[in-house]
Parts: sequence; structure tokens; C-alpha cells
Amino acid sequence: MGKILLVDITRCNGCYSCQLSCKDEHVTNDWSPYAKPQPNTGHFWWKTTETVIGTVPKVRVHYMHEMCQHCDNAPCIAAAKHGEVYRRDDGIVIIDPEKAYGQRHIMEACPYGAIYWNDDLNIPQKCTGCAHLLDNEGWTEPRCVQSCPTDALIYGEEADLKDRLGEFEQLHPEYGTGPRVYYKGLHNKFFVAGEIFDSVKDECLEGASVTLIDAQGKEVSTLKTDVFGDFWFERQEPGMYSLRIEMEGYPTRTLEAVDATKIDINVGSIDLAG
Repeated sequence: MGKILLVDITRCNGCYSCQLSCKDEHVTNDWSPYAKPQPNTGHFWWKTTETVIGTVPKVRVHYMHEMCQHCDNAPCIAAAKHGEVYRRDDGIVIIDPEKAYGQRHIMEACPYGAIYWNDDLNIPQKCTGCAHLLDNEGWTEPRCVQSCPTDALIYGEEADLKDRLGEFEQLHPEYGTGPRVYYKGLHNKFFVAGEIFDSVKDECLEGASVTLIDAQGKEVSTLKTDVFGDFWFERQEPGMYSLRIEMEGYPTRTLEAVDATKIDINVGSIDLAG
């Protein structure tokens, strides 16, 4: 079945060790026949991107990790007509640096943008899964995985990790490429958050019942506000919502047209006494 990589974004603390270790392993180092040296700048065979989501004070930071997906139906292999790109038995996809000389179309075939062009060497390049290390005794995982301090990256046999895949999803499965990288916590679902207070008493309202309702009128979830009056509906499907706020001693409030179709939403402060 081969190897797969699990990327748990919810555990990532943004230390960039994965990206830096990739640079350390490949910049100026010639690992032929797996890969020629990565340039000092311009290439990110492992790319970590930081995005601030929400609005003050309901703010989170999301770290996306992008690299070669080592696809089962790799478009780069299909674009290479003479064996310039091949898949190993462990599932790692390798671009032969000698055979791929001058073949920019291999880079252009990747829908994930994970293949880079080396202007100096005139070759396409990408993540090799640190195959040069895995083929040496003592190495069982790529440098990126080995360097992660929060266990956000897990590498192993697909058969051994298959029971965990229910928590994870592939990046752009609609491409039909069969990626061998799986993610938990992709930014394709959004939070709806806010806070409840009483302006007369000048205090936050703990224990208020907040119900999230979808565009079809279905109650999606109900939760209680915390000691700060805060509520967070995490990772909701993109869509239009409404909120119903209930608390003993106060009239029921309804907030309509909560638009979480494209971004995380902070509805702000809701005054039950106003």
C-alpha cells in the first residue's frame, strides 16, 4: 500500500521547523539520483503559510502546509513520457534530475503548484520525501516529520495508519489525483463566534444558550457561553446561518443573516438587556 503522511494542522504551533529542516537538508546538497541541490531562494519544497482568521477579539492563526502530495494518479508522471518521473514502491514520486532536464511541462502539470523550476540547472524540482534518507539504514521518516516538536506530522505505512484516516481529508480530492498526504484542520470550514453581555449590569453573561441554525432552519448545534460570555461554533460547513440566544430573565434574541459562506465570522457583542 505504501507510505502516507498525516498533517494535523490543529497541533501545529507555527515553529516552521518542517520548512527549515527541508531547506537544511536540500539547499546546496546534491542527493543525486534523487535530486539536485535546492536553490537558496525561491523554492519551498515544504511550504508553511500563516493566515490570521476571524476578527478582533475572536482571532485564530491557521498554518497551512503544502508540499508534493505524492499522488497515486500523479499528473507529473502522466506528463513525463519517457520515465522522467516515477513512483517508488513506497509511494514516493521522484523526478529524475538527469532525465527531466529542460522539461518545464512537468512543473506545469502539477495542480498543487508543488513543483518548482530551477533556472540555474534547468530542471523541475520538488519534495523527494527524503528518499535518500529512507533508503539508508536508521531513517524511518523524512526530515520534516523528524523535526516536528508537536507531533503534528505522522509518517508511516498506510495499512498501519488507516484507522486514523477518518479524522483526515485529502487536499482538493476533486482533482482526482489520489494524494498520499492527508490533512486534519484544513481551512475549508469556518467558526461562528461572539459574546453575550448585559449592558445594564455591565457584565458578561455566562451560561446563555446559543443555538446555531442553518439556512434550512435546522438546528446545527447548541452551546453555553463561558465565564466571559463567549461562544465559538467551531468548523462549521460554509453557509448562511442564524443565531438564537436564550437565557432565563431575558427576552429571546435572534440574529439573522450570519454569512459564513467564505470566512470565519465574529458576530461581535450581543446585548441581551438592550
